[in-house]
Amino acid sequence: MPKRRHICWSGDDPVQGRWSLVHGEGVAAHQHAQGQLLYAASGLLATTTERGTWVAPADRISWTPPRFAHGHRAYGETEISILEVPVDLCAGLPSTPTVFTVSALLRAAVLKLTGGATLPSEVGDRLLRVLVDELTELPEQPIYLPAPADDRLRAITDLLRENPAESATLGELGRAVGASERTLSRLFRAELGMSFSQWRSQLRIQHALVYLGQGLSVTDTALRCGWANPTSFIETFAAILGQTPGSYLRQLKGSADEPVRLGRGPARVSGPGERDPSRMDLRR
Repeated sequence: MPKRRHICWSGDDPVQGRWSLVHGEGVAAHQHAQGQLLYAASGLLATTTERGTWVAPADRISWTPPRFAHGHRAYGETEISILEVPVDLCAGLPSTPTVFTVSALLRAAVLKLTGGATLPSEVGDRLLRVLVDELTELPEQPIYLPAPADDRLRAITDLLRENPAESATLGELGRAVGASERTLSRLFRAELGMSFSQWRSQLRIQHALVYLGQGLSVTDTALRCGWANPTSFIETFAAILGQTPGSYLRQLKGSADEPVRLGRGPARVSGPGERDPSRMDLRR
């Protein structure tokens, strides 16, 4: 089986601007001297670190702090605007990768700064400071899936990543890895900061965002991700993302109606992965 190829972005590579990534295209693990903001105009961008995975669906913006090792993968045709943030402006932003909702002001500022037009340095600096100030006022989007260190937890989470529709209880999964339900429940809280049920819901939501972006209906997405019925899926989606799947789909359509012209960025060396495009792999 051929290996995935990756764009190699690291250190001071010139990446600010607009890029278009095909489904499955990845960026190998790397880090930047400066902070980095990536606005997804379409598709979905996953940012993976040793701590877990954050996903930024269309019309969200992801933040990665300076010197924080991370990689990226695109799901669907993903158009991104990349903006570098100097270290002296990063203090007020989170110390770990984060996904934010996007205000009209933030979207306009990112597109202006990455549009290719040459701005006077003082104008660009002022606009960047406004953008950072705006970020500190925006709510974070909790689309984060932490990764475990314990071997027993890792065996369970790997199994669920392979099949998010798996309906086995924690007790049943525990018997397969040689651990009691009580022990595993404690480990989920201690290592991942959430319950087993919450972790599985986050996993399913991340997969659901990909399926919705690929055009699946709410009902088909719910069943493919393991919810017993669409109502349960809609309730969980709204609780985590603050909007219903229907509202999210309308938002995607609105974004598609206002296309952003993007270049391919610096020389590209990666291509789509070898897996079925309908499958999603959010492993470390």
